[in-house]
Amino acid sequence: MATPTHHLADLYVEMINTHDPDHVDRFVAEDYVNHNAFVADGREANRRWWTAFFAGLPDVRVTMEDLIISGDRVVGRFVYLGTHTGNLVGVPASGNPVEMRSIDIWRVRDGMFVEHWDELNLMQVFQQVGALPPLNGVRVQA
Repeated sequence: MATPTHHLADLYVEMINTHDPDHVDRFVAEDYVNHNAFVADGREANRRWWTAFFAGLPDVRVTMEDLIISGDRVVGRFVYLGTHTGNLVGVPASGNPVEMRSIDIWRVRDGMFVEHWDELNLMQVFQQVGALPPLNGVRVQA
């Protein structure tokens, strides 16, 4: 029985809020295509990404702000809050609070996410963790 499309986004949120990267087995296809510079294709690469992400932001929580479903597409808008107490994409722990926002688009086939695109506020995230200088001498606050 196929998973209802809206439930896939709920599983994504559950995976993040429980910090359990093995939950990707429930909603990410083995041949997952990821259009994100930080994450390679495939379910196992997705699992490795989330394992590293949780190490960098071990207290991260996500809230789904919007969910739109059309045909084989699921679009969600998310807000992630956490503390940068571990290595995050090569940036050593700063101890700073982090607010990351994303808009994610997934393509669904046979009850699983099979392809993904996203837009993130990465410049602000990198400023928050001290990897980039503030613009015009003013630190961007999330």
